[in-house]
Amino acid sequence: MLIHGKCHCGNIAFSLTWEPEPREIPARVCTCSFCTKHGGVWTSNPGGALKVVVQDPARLSRYAFGTRTAEFHVCARCGIVPVVTSRIDGNLYAVVSVNAFEGVDPSLLRHASASFDGEGGESRLARRKRNWIAEVEFLESGT
Repeated sequence: MLIHGKCHCGNIAFSLTWEPEPREIPARVCTCSFCTKHGGVWTSNPGGALKVVVQDPARLSRYAFGTRTAEFHVCARCGIVPVVTSRIDGNLYAVVSVNAFEGVDPSLLRHASASFDGEGGESRLARRKRNWIAEVEFLESGT
C-alpha cells in the first residue's frame, strides 16, 4: 500500500510504502505535552519506506524538546507536523502523523494511547530502532 500525506498547505509531503498491505494501521496517541497540545497521532512500519519532500525549506521549522533525540518537522506556513525524525547511529528513522494521511480509510486506523514517561534515553532509542521507519529519504526543494 502506498500512503500519501502532507501538511495542510502541502509544503511538507510524504509517501509511505507499507508492505504487506495492512489490515490495520496502529495509530499511537502520544500523551507527551507537545503531542497532547497539537493532537499528535503517529504511526510507523519498520519494514516500510518513507520519502519526505519539502517544497520550501525556508518554511520548515524543526522542534526538539525533552531528550532532544527527535525532531518534529513543523510547517511554518500552516503549523502542521506531518513527520518526526530521529537520527540514531547515523541512520535516520521516522514516524508519520495519521492526521496528515490523504485518502486512507479511517476504519484502518487502530488508535491506542502511548506514554513514554520514565523511559530512559538508551531504551528510547532502541525502541525507535525497532519500531520506527528505517528507510527514510528526506528531500528539500532543489535536492
